[in-house]
Amino acid sequence: MLYPLHWKSGMPLVGVAHGHSTITPCNAGIQPLVDRVAQELLAVGLFPQTWGFVTGSDGISMGTPGMECSLPTREHISDSVQLGRGNHKMDGLITIAGCDKNKPGCLMGLAYCNVPSVYIGAGTIKPGHWKGKIIDIVSPFEALGQLNAGKISREDFEGIEKNACPGFGVCGGQYTANSMECAVAALGMSQLEGALMAAEDDEKLDSAGKAVRLLKNLMEKNIRPRDIITRKSIENAITVMMATGSSTNLVLHFLAIAKAAGVKWTLEDFERISRRTPVLCDLKPSGKHVATQFHAAGGVPQLARILLDNGRINGDCITVTGRTIAEELANVPSEPRSDQEVIRPWPKPLYKSGHITILKGNLAPKGAVAKTSGVKATRFTGRARVFNSEAQCLKVVLAKKIKAGIVIVIRYEGPKGGPGMPEMLQVTAALIGQGLLNSVALITDGRFSGGSWGWLVGHVDPEAAVGGPIALVKNGDQITLDKNKRLIRLHVPAKELRARKKKWKQPNPRYTEGVLAFYAEHVSGASEGAVLT
Repeated sequence: MLYPLHWKSGMPLVGVAHGHSTITPCNAGIQPLVDRVAQELLAVGLFPQTWGFVTGSDGISMGTPGMECSLPTREHISDSVQLGRGNHKMDGLITIAGCDKNKPGCLMGLAYCNVPSVYIGAGTIKPGHWKGKIIDIVSPFEALGQLNAGKISREDFEGIEKNACPGFGVCGGQYTANSMECAVAALGMSQLEGALMAAEDDEKLDSAGKAVRLLKNLMEKNIRPRDIITRKSIENAITVMMATGSSTNLVLHFLAIAKAAGVKWTLEDFERISRRTPVLCDLKPSGKHVATQFHAAGGVPQLARILLDNGRINGDCITVTGRTIAEELANVPSEPRSDQEVIRPWPKPLYKSGHITILKGNLAPKGAVAKTSGVKATRFTGRARVFNSEAQCLKVVLAKKIKAGIVIVIRYEGPKGGPGMPEMLQVTAALIGQGLLNSVALITDGRFSGGSWGWLVGHVDPEAAVGGPIALVKNGDQITLDKNKRLIRLHVPAKELRARKKKWKQPNPRYTEGVLAFYAEHVSGASEGAVLT
């Protein structure tokens, strides 16, 4: 849609930064939201100025060198929001975000700009179906492992692949994009009820229109992002993250968002909240249900009300409505409906504490993030099988050379080494397909897709590329992971590790020019959010 090139004296400028792109289903449905927002802005006396920011599709680039560009887009989206607003001194901002890095990038940019702002999510995809079963974006990755293991036919593999993504919207389970949507709603920067609306439904368009009226109210009252994004509201966001069994990527992203908002937040804060928060939602990847089912069951408002009533979230935090979260939840029932199985009542959680554990030890002195949803044992000890890239590991997994009891170590995939911390979804999905994720563990200085589950430990810091202990692991070394003790231990004497470190040589950077070379040189460690410094 082309907007008339005109100016009305005294009409406040509102920037609309968005991630519409035809390259990915996550973002291909955003333009109608942009158009609706622009129309509503003019209708209420605000003048829209729209621009697009770079985006990518993790689902398309997964397992390829394209994943090196994924996390760096988060910083560039934040930059785009800041520079777009700064060039023209916008009086207010609306961001519309689709795929994974869009969301934290927008929040970071809004926090740095700190003018009245509202965040809008693009909406979730509706589930696909194959032979009577609900499928989604992760299903083809797991089906590849099943096909390779001889567990499904070529017909079923192709049917799953062709039907997994039937329309527009972000990946349909509680993966990174939907995890962020729920957390941002609990944070107060978006509408509570809008978090998991389907991208193709009319209610999503209507919620975009409502966002404009909310923005006008925020502008009139001069309520800004840093009034909303506080330590207490981040606690709310992370509590909802834990209660929904969300992606480990939110650890990276909320460290970065907190920094942008000037809020002190550390890895230990995630651990603190995880220990006190039960998992109340039965959602993919480790559970049964998808985002549209969660939304139909009451979604974030219903979950937040349960958490509020049980003293797990701060009710006095302000939201984009200008009201507190407690006021927003006043008319939401205290108990989930009995005709649904997605949201559990407080006395009957899926798990008694959160699914994410921060581990520390001689293999990760600055910390690592373990996602233990769906695992049967809280402690895992095994012998290391070491790989210097995800691609190297995938070849061995597909050749069926990984056996039970192994601790897979994938290194040189961290913020600097990757660069960009690629996700290990191809490997984890192949292991799931072969039925191994309950009998092996995987450790990496890279990341995991929100679609992964099992005994997975990522974000190991310091990373291999800077000589962290993970660079010193050898095949056959014994490694212990312990959720209860929050421990990651390499059973190698300190003297031997010092000797190995003396022989270690830092590899040459994978890029010597351009944006990825700059990123690798300036990015911080994972324990600090992998932010540019």
